[in-house]
Amino acid sequence: MTRPPNQSDHASEPEVASAADEIAGLRSENTGLRELIARLQTQVAELERRLGLDSSNSGKPPSSDGLKKPARVRSLREPSGKIAGGQKGHPGKTLCQVETPDTVVDHYPAACARCGSPLTAAMATSHGARQVFDLPEPQPLFVTEHRAHICSCARCGTPTQAAFPEGVAAPVQYGNRICAFVVYLLHGHFLPEDRLAELMADLFGVSLVPATIARMSRSCADRLHSFTQAVRECVNGAKVKHLDETGFRLGGKTQWLHIASSALLTCYRVCATRGSLWADVVGTVVHDHWKPYYTMKGVLHALCNAHHLRELKALIEIDQEDWARKMQILLRRACHATNLARQRGVTLKPRLIARIERRYDAIVAEGLAFHQAQPALRRAQRRGGKPRRIGHNLLLRLDQRRGDVLRFLSDPDVPFTNNQAERDARMMKLRQKISGGFRAKASAEDFAVIRSVLSTAKKQGWNILHTLMQDSGKLILSLQTA
Repeated sequence: MTRPPNQSDHASEPEVASAADEIAGLRSENTGLRELIARLQTQVAELERRLGLDSSNSGKPPSSDGLKKPARVRSLREPSGKIAGGQKGHPGKTLCQVETPDTVVDHYPAACARCGSPLTAAMATSHGARQVFDLPEPQPLFVTEHRAHICSCARCGTPTQAAFPEGVAAPVQYGNRICAFVVYLLHGHFLPEDRLAELMADLFGVSLVPATIARMSRSCADRLHSFTQAVRECVNGAKVKHLDETGFRLGGKTQWLHIASSALLTCYRVCATRGSLWADVVGTVVHDHWKPYYTMKGVLHALCNAHHLRELKALIEIDQEDWARKMQILLRRACHATNLARQRGVTLKPRLIARIERRYDAIVAEGLAFHQAQPALRRAQRRGGKPRRIGHNLLLRLDQRRGDVLRFLSDPDVPFTNNQAERDARMMKLRQKISGGFRAKASAEDFAVIRSVLSTAKKQGWNILHTLMQDSGKLILSLQTA
């Protein structure tokens, strides 16, 4: 016999509605927690990726590796299989005896090594020679007095004074050689002014104060400014030039040093903004895919493949993307082929270039297909474009800028990397580490002018001190005849 239904067995309508609301709230909360977990997982993956980046697989400088970096961060270069040290046939550099030494010190034996009889200088029959190269003892400053005599005319009695040589403008002043030496240590080796003054006093007995050193730097920069303008025009008109920029501190604010260089020329300029691009540039510009460079008109572009290799290395080691390994191998082999062709004085065969390009396109297509099959990333913010993975962004660049990435294949004058500009930019980082930033804009501009001269002189093979002692006219003439 069944029991009649009890009214308490059925929930009331308010209770049902309350339970439904609670379930809806839990579902909404669950959805929010799922989204939060997804965002946190994305952030954790990004942070883990950042921890895996160092100077060998990203654009981070070696100094950012810190004290916990491995004993040797793996280089992008592949092992050559050669033994360490100088290779067979490499021209060595060592001291050689000179025919006319500055000083000769004679040594004679006092007694016979066999019987002990006394020996004299007159008994010498031959000699052995060994030469010691050393610096001379510091000498007092060499002082030259210029006397501008006054002569009275025998006819009219008018006194006429001779003119002092050009550059001799004060009763007492330092000569060009001391100024060149000071400027070279200040801007060539980045010695702070106080330490430079101490060095000059200890080694040469020359007492300088920071204000005097600053005046020497200003005078040298003013004298060589025209030369740097000539260098800039030559770089702008060169067939291939390298562009880069790096930040530094000036008066507590960030300023930018822009670099335009070639294998034989270097030009620096100081700008308040990073986007202040070089004007009147023609030919091919090699850079690291900083997008404002693509606003330059009338130039061809070539991208730095050293940056690509580092990014590919991170995708291989951290993200485990197989297409990146294939692209890395292809770019390395293409670089090797162009280097061999350049050494032989020939260009790559069109058939080989076409083969490399087909392989390049196939790898890019494989990579794009891989990323399109990946689940979409959640957008961190409501605004902005659709988020993409690091490897996807690199693939789009390799696809859209294919001609700029592979320009080194068809043009022998275009290098595989932008290392030339990066080497020329490195000295600013050295200056910041050793001497810090600048207090005044004039000091930074003087630094840019003198560093342009020093870098160009080294590339041209000129004597540094002699270059710093010359005026702009003679240096421009040497530049034109080089």
